[in-house]
Amino acid sequence: MANTKQTSFKNTDVISASEIGQYYFCSTAWHLQKCGYKPQSALLQVGEEKHKELGRIIEYTQRDYKKSRVFATLGYLLLFFAILFFVFEVIL
Repeated sequence: MANTKQTSFKNTDVISASEIGQYYFCSTAWHLQKCGYKPQSALLQVGEEKHKELGRIIEYTQRDYKKSRVFATLGYLLLFFAILFFVFEVIL
């Protein structure tokens, strides 16, 4: 029986897709961030606020889309019953 040792990865050993993009853009900035240095820039705060705003917009859009699907379904049901009512009125 072979002795198998399971390897566990630490969070620092795994590189995300966004980190690959950061490394491609600026490997030095990526390395500094991995070492614990946080970038200081007013533009970063503006970017974070824009991301939050876009997140809210997406959330509202998804909620409104769900509402529109519910109302569309109700409209189709109402149309179906109206057609049924009309057909039975004509037949009787």
